[in-house]
Amino acid sequence: MAKNKKIEELQSLIYKLEGELSRTKEMLGDLTGEYGLVRPVDHGQRAAQVGKEVTNENGLIIEGVFNGQIMIGPDGKEYSVPANYASKSKLVEGDILKLTIDKNGSFIYKQIAPAERNRLIGHLIKNKDANDYLVLAGDKVYKVLLASVTYFKGAEGDEVVILVPKDSDSTWAAVENVIKNKHYLNESNDDLSLNL
Repeated sequence: MAKNKKIEELQSLIYKLEGELSRTKEMLGDLTGEYGLVRPVDHGQRAAQVGKEVTNENGLIIEGVFNGQIMIGPDGKEYSVPANYASKSKLVEGDILKLTIDKNGSFIYKQIAPAERNRLIGHLIKNKDANDYLVLAGDKVYKVLLASVTYFKGAEGDEVVILVPKDSDSTWAAVENVIKNKHYLNESNDDLSLNL
């Protein structure tokens, strides 16, 4: 049992170190402008191209681009997207959203043009500095919404199925599902048997 615990601790340390290395590469890319083969998408520029803003009898309708956390309108304004909606809808960077702000001031979002997606499997990493989670998939670290992780009861070391845009690089990923760490399941089963 002690050997398995040590192996899990070492695996967790490897995930954390790989995550730190990936974030360091990303920061270096931000400073130098060199991002390897794929450059990050400018969501504001894309929103200016595909978005629109219209006022009608229902209120104000704004079409914009989701950047992983918020919607960017065609004029560059940022609109908060509820984390629960983004998580439940599994929104990814580049999705086109329509926001209706009705006369009562209610914000109603609708996904109108989803970006093509790739499905990846990674590992959940706890970012203790920011009190949130990241997913290490391959050699890249993705930010994920905390609401998604808590919905699936994710914990550090769990495998995570994520969705990312197919044709562009992204910082954020949508959590599709969490595959619980076997050690966690064994602890849960042990706890369950003790309570019986």
